[in-house]
Amino acid sequence: QVQLAESGGRLVQAGGSLRLSCAASGPTVSTYVMGWFRQAPGKEREFVAAINWSGSSTYGLDSVKGRFVISRDNVKNTVALQMNSLKPEDTAVYYCAARRPNPGAKYDYWGQGTQVTVSS
Repeated sequence: QVQLAESGGRLVQAGGSLRLSCAASGPTVSTYVMGWFRQAPGKEREFVAAINWSGSSTYGLDSVKGRFVISRDNVKNTVALQMNSLKPEDTAVYYCAARRPNPGAKYDYWGQGTQVTVSS
């Protein structure tokens, strides 16, 4: 069973930076694809970024490309989301998620979420 725990969310001013972290535990979790999602009030959850075991990353939102960077540490089993030049529209609950590396696998494991609030 994989368990995920996010941390690092807080209130930050527009233009600032924030680093979210997700601690993962469980067998073979270092082989899993790790992702970040976010959900703003009244909106659907959206995919932000993902990274596989070798460090290859993808970003799901054009609005975060060039501002957000996903990374992972397979020794510590952590994944981070560095967020720069934050905007009020980045305000959301950010979730860490994990899925098996098999093609087509779904994100089966989720953290509890961490709130990021960007003030204008």
